[in-house]
Amino acid sequence: MAASKTVSQSSSSALKPGQPAPDFKLFTDDGKAVSLADFKKKKIVLYFYPKDDTPGCTKEACSFRDGLGRLAGRGAVVLGISADPVESHQKFKKKYDLNFTLLADPDKKTIKSYQVWKEKSMYGKKYMGIERTTFIIGEDGRIEKVFEKVKVDGHFEEILASL
Repeated sequence: MAASKTVSQSSSSALKPGQPAPDFKLFTDDGKAVSLADFKKKKIVLYFYPKDDTPGCTKEACSFRDGLGRLAGRGAVVLGISADPVESHQKFKKKYDLNFTLLADPDKKTIKSYQVWKEKSMYGKKYMGIERTTFIIGEDGRIEKVFEKVKVDGHFEEILASL
């Protein structure tokens, strides 16, 4: 089981533990506008994923769905962000009975502010896309932990262990 790379203070990542989490205003899967400020006084598991209803993203979402009670027991809420539109999130959420909020960022403003829009490579072809990344944000709005280049297998347990 490959572990995700946890970012420490010495990492080259621009967003580091201790820094304020970038604010956002995005639409939820039910069409409501929300911002980071709407979750003040809550611990947030904010995860960025490439695309609704693809194998890895589905597996990751279902792990959060199945473990949501355990995360809530530790005072955390889960928010998933991709560049997919609200309508795609609605279908994805319904198909897999997801019990947490998905946020649509089709213009990639939040994705870029969290610096997860990166050059990727598949079969030798380079392209831009979302690097699967999870941020744990404290009740004070500051980043507590960053998991870069997330491997889906075992990631939920990493998150749970860090809360």
